[in-house]
Amino acid sequence: MKIGDKVAVLDDDLKGMITSVKGDMAVLRDEHGFTHQYKKDKLVLQNADLYENLKTIRKREIEKPVSKKHHKNHLVLDLHFENLVKNPEDYDAFERIFIQKEKLIETMDFCRKNNLKKLEIIHGIGDGVLQKMVHDYLMGQTNIDFEDHNFFYHQTGSVMVILR
Repeated sequence: MKIGDKVAVLDDDLKGMITSVKGDMAVLRDEHGFTHQYKKDKLVLQNADLYENLKTIRKREIEKPVSKKHHKNHLVLDLHFENLVKNPEDYDAFERIFIQKEKLIETMDFCRKNNLKKLEIIHGIGDGVLQKMVHDYLMGQTNIDFEDHNFFYHQTGSVMVILR
């Protein structure tokens, strides 16, 4: 190191130019005009030309293996009655809601047995009878998370259930 070299201090956020050298000690002046004294082994030359002719090697990033179950789409249960039976006009209102609830229970059991993590239940907007039945059923279940319908009541036609 010689007078006029630009240096940076290793253990400090300080840069400057060497103004004098005495043995293994160097005095540097920072950008604000203050002088500081450091041992030479605590200083590093700042010479941009050192890196000018170095070739940059670009390494390929290692891909993290992801299990196949994370690529699966979530299960969707559509509780619209015409999707559950062949002749929907043959059933009265009580039978309809009963069949829809049975299908919901059956699907939740399937998800738990097969360790599925997400289930989207489509109940539609309508009068809110089916929506209320789905919400009441989900409130009685344990180890699940779902969007409480207080804010979105009658705004969305589905609810996403996350099974823990």
